[in-house]
Amino acid sequence: MLRYECHDQVAVVTIDDLDRRNPMTLETMAEMAGHVTAAAADPGVRVIVITGAGDRAFSAGGDLSGGFVDSPLADHDARGALANLFRAIRTCGKPVIARVNGHAVAGGFGLAAACDIVIAVEDATFGAPEVRVGLWPMMITAILRRVMPARAAFDLMATGRRIDADEALRLGVVSRVVPREKLDAAVDEAVARLIEVSPAVLAMGKDSFYATEDMPLDVALDYLHTGLTAVAMTEDAVEGVSAFLEKRTPEWRGR
Repeated sequence: MLRYECHDQVAVVTIDDLDRRNPMTLETMAEMAGHVTAAAADPGVRVIVITGAGDRAFSAGGDLSGGFVDSPLADHDARGALANLFRAIRTCGKPVIARVNGHAVAGGFGLAAACDIVIAVEDATFGAPEVRVGLWPMMITAILRRVMPARAAFDLMATGRRIDADEALRLGVVSRVVPREKLDAAVDEAVARLIEVSPAVLAMGKDSFYATEDMPLDVALDYLHTGLTAVAMTEDAVEGVSAFLEKRTPEWRGR
């Protein structure tokens, strides 16, 4: 079950199934990807926040009670919902914040890690326990290999052990760790800072950030060289530099 709300230029997607620690069914993942895509297309949305209901879990990951292994071949296409969600987050052109209000495990771990900024409460834990039930966290491998050291990622996937928020921060999975009572304030501060900058430049920056992650150095530098010129050609770049020189607040046009 999902809740989707928009207010003050922010779209909030909440996984809302408290009793089961906010699991991610195939339907939930597909619906969430749709919400991210819709928020990306909405000019009134500047930032997307993904969270879980309550204070126990961000998400417990895939719903194994829904016949996950009953028809593995027949369900192959539907099982790609998580991959499509990761793609939607990476390519939406708007910053996505994971508000990690509790434990993030299995697919929930991957979902948090796939977001651009991850703000977690101090008592949150992270892990990929799939191996303990005879599965392997295939989909989230693509994300974890890109946000944390490879050996650390394999350790978590092969042993199924959990780590606390501080270790997740040290490994690069989490952006910030805050006391529970300061979680909303920290998310609000991040949202406010993101809304202060040019949406056009932020979209170009996000695209280039992820586009270059697998490129050889020389290829990446050439790509970014062209990207810098493209940014400099935007109206917002002209406005931003002018505002800086004139010591005033810029008025972004989003182009």
